[in-house]
Amino acid sequence: MSDANEPNDLAGQSGSGTEPTVGRGGGRAAQESGTVPAGGQQGEGAGQGDGALGASGGPVAGGEPEAAVSGPGRHVRVVLVDDHRMFRTGVQAEIGQTERTGVEVVGEAPDVDQAVSVITSTRPEVVLLDVHLPGGGGVEVLRRCSALMADAERPVRFLALSVSDAAEDVIGVIRGGARGYVTKTITGTDLVDSIFRVQDGDAVFSPRLAGFVLDAFASTDAPPVDEDLDRLTQREREVLRLIARGYAYKEIAKQLYISVKTVESHVSAVLRKLQLSNRHELTRWATARRLV
Repeated sequence: MSDANEPNDLAGQSGSGTEPTVGRGGGRAAQESGTVPAGGQQGEGAGQGDGALGASGGPVAGGEPEAAVSGPGRHVRVVLVDDHRMFRTGVQAEIGQTERTGVEVVGEAPDVDQAVSVITSTRPEVVLLDVHLPGGGGVEVLRRCSALMADAERPVRFLALSVSDAAEDVIGVIRGGARGYVTKTITGTDLVDSIFRVQDGDAVFSPRLAGFVLDAFASTDAPPVDEDLDRLTQREREVLRLIARGYAYKEIAKQLYISVKTVESHVSAVLRKLQLSNRHELTRWATARRLV
């Protein structure tokens, strides 16, 4: 799980699914260098050598990335909702050069209550929304902003931007009303493109995540309730999945922007709630439920 020699991205981690798939009806997976719009052509500006951004906002070693450039005359007002200030700062530095990108960041918030307040007062066209937030998570923000999303004249549209690629998180926010879901491995150029497509009413997903949504909405059966899993908090589920994938505590701490001691506390709580003895039993438990 070592990340030495791996390139940085918006979350400070590398991984698959860096380019979103775009389209009103799902669309094909993005090519390696850019996004795929609804019409199937490669998105403008994709694959132009744009760099990815580390969590602190600095460029990747080897050259400063060129900021994404929107089409002529394009402009979108955006609110950033994420509980990590460093990440919000990095995203704003990457996409918030309004003269070049057309993206104007009009507000930001670290939790549910502040998010609802800022979104209501600023009425942005697009909200970049983290899934896991203090106060109830991204789904709670969507619930409390449902009237704004339903406004026929000035709808507020939501694009989930999260480190999590778990099916339950993706499906949860999409059912809540979000127009798309991309992971924090996305590049700045692709994120700007995704924001404008969500503003236009398109659906945008990182390639691997689109399948979760298609499968969920193709089925008319309600997902079974897992009482054991329901005992865990959202953060405990996130730590559980990373442990089951073989991440070390230090790697989990870096991925989730928390301390190693906090990771240890979450793991202890998960083991206690699930009545398991060690991480090997935890991995088997998660694998049996297809959480890995």
